[in-house]
Amino acid sequence: MQFVPPPPPPRDEAELVDRARRLAGLTLGRLAAERRIQVPQDLRRAKGWAGLVLEQALGATASSRALPDFPDLGVELKSIPVDERGRPRESTYVCTAPLDGTMPRQWRRSWVYKKLARVLWIPLVSPRGSGPADRIVGSPVLWTPDADEEAVLRADYEELTELIDMGRVWQLDARRGRALQLRPKGAHGDHLVWALDEEAEWVRTSPRGFYLRARFTGEVLARRLLLPGA
Repeated sequence: MQFVPPPPPPRDEAELVDRARRLAGLTLGRLAAERRIQVPQDLRRAKGWAGLVLEQALGATASSRALPDFPDLGVELKSIPVDERGRPRESTYVCTAPLDGTMPRQWRRSWVYKKLARVLWIPLVSPRGSGPADRIVGSPVLWTPDADEEAVLRADYEELTELIDMGRVWQLDARRGRALQLRPKGAHGDHLVWALDEEAEWVRTSPRGFYLRARFTGEVLARRLLLPGA
């Protein structure tokens, strides 16, 4: 198969969405082969593989830097595995959650807000039992949280950060939050980070990350895909 180099960064959102729509219906295996990207046997140890393939195909430039994937546009790219009916199969990782007291309390100053202010969602249709290469790119959705969605996200963020600030690390579990949740995030089970406890003492605990619940992202996709021109 002929090598396809990454395109230059998109000039505007319209060009980005047009590129994403041209990918709809193609498999990740084809996109990876065109760009000489090796396909993993499964995604348990290669969770960022699908995003890498899409970044290469769309002209993202942020790489691993602390910037949106399309810095000039302020747009973050999020791929999301869905079933044949378009329902998300899993929660969506947003970013890490510092437990050392450095995380902003104000929602609009947080990295979570900056990551979710403008998102290009790309569903990946993955029938149960299919491999990474068989996932089919779906129709893209360019999303900015509306007032109701942002209110839910802000409330969740403020509740979770308050627990962190109070040193109640032991209360940080995936049951909290309507849309946004905190879950363990580490390369392996014995990976630990420093956190402040209720007595302002440093303790070791599992790292946490912010995730969007599958129910929330499913509602976001369902509403936007029904809109004309979405």
